[in-house]
Amino acid sequence: MTTSEDGRLRSQLSRMEGMFPGYRTEIVEGNILLTPLRPFHHETIMRVWAQLERQLGPEWAAMSDVAVPFTDENEFCPDLAVIPAEEERRNLSWYPADLLELAVEVVSPSSVRNDYEVKDRQYAARGVPHYLIFDPMRGEVGIRWNPGPEGYLGRDTIPYGQQITVETGIGKLALDTAALPVDPGE
Repeated sequence: MTTSEDGRLRSQLSRMEGMFPGYRTEIVEGNILLTPLRPFHHETIMRVWAQLERQLGPEWAAMSDVAVPFTDENEFCPDLAVIPAEEERRNLSWYPADLLELAVEVVSPSSVRNDYEVKDRQYAARGVPHYLIFDPMRGEVGIRWNPGPEGYLGRDTIPYGQQITVETGIGKLALDTAALPVDPGE
């Protein structure tokens, strides 16, 4: 069952809001996942967010870590998502997946499979036009476009240090990856 815009399925995560400080909470493949927050993860989100906001027109807004139900088994909190500003101003605890124009995830050691496989399929299956995967461990960004039922048909991987340009329905978005942190490993 997929969620509908009329809100028949309310966010399960919104009921747990604030219960696990210092952790990002999502439902992936029916499992509740708690991911500890790391400084490089947050720094990457903030640097990408700042660049996006300068380029978004007044009709678009960026949001972070807000529940987006996809199915009964998958309720994600994208690290960043771009949705219509009018919807973002409603200040809800969850938003329908159909609103996402762009989804951004930052890979953590515990989220590799989810970010590269599960979310790739789910975002694409719901028709999210563009998906960016910033990977501080590898020092690269995965760019996904042309969504299909099994994942994105268009794929590029660009090493950090370059500017990437993504042609979206919002317009052309340019993001400089030169200042993004690279995880030194453990």
